[in-house]
Amino acid sequence: MRSVTYSMNVSLDGYIVGPDGGFNWTTPDEEIFRSWIDEIREVSVHLLGRRLYETMLYWEDADQDPSLDDSQLEWTALWKPLPKVVFSSTLSAVQGNARLASGGLAEEIERLRAEPGEGDIAIGGATLAAEAAALGLIDEYRARVYPVLIGGGIPFFPQRERRVDLELVETRTFSSKAIYLRYRVAR
Repeated sequence: MRSVTYSMNVSLDGYIVGPDGGFNWTTPDEEIFRSWIDEIREVSVHLLGRRLYETMLYWEDADQDPSLDDSQLEWTALWKPLPKVVFSSTLSAVQGNARLASGGLAEEIERLRAEPGEGDIAIGGATLAAEAAALGLIDEYRARVYPVLIGGGIPFFPQRERRVDLELVETRTFSSKAIYLRYRVAR
């Protein structure tokens, strides 16, 4: 069965976006960017909330930007054809290889898990991930933890009233001192 993964950059104090809405502290160096490329290769469909979808729209035509380096072009070549499902109550249309979700998150994940094929079902965006976590649908949490305290904003981990035990699967320390943590939900 295909795994549902939630992967984001996060500050040491647990936020993916700061109190001002910014995330410039997560600008990846080449090594971290390569790790994102390696991860996206394992994804067969990406579920996004509206805010992350709108942020990622840049990559839909980024290959037209002559200033992109080889890694950014490689990311674009992987991202553009990747099927995406956008969960939004305000958008009426989406671009690129994306579609608006036709049902609820649980139904969408159940349908995607039932489809033949391999590759992870990735979830991006804290609000969508919080809903998936509350429903017990996330199989792995993947965090690139940056050595910065930002004091507030949107948390990586949703506030919930139940305990979730995790098993450490992988760690990696980048030369920038950011740390990759990969945990599987213990079932």
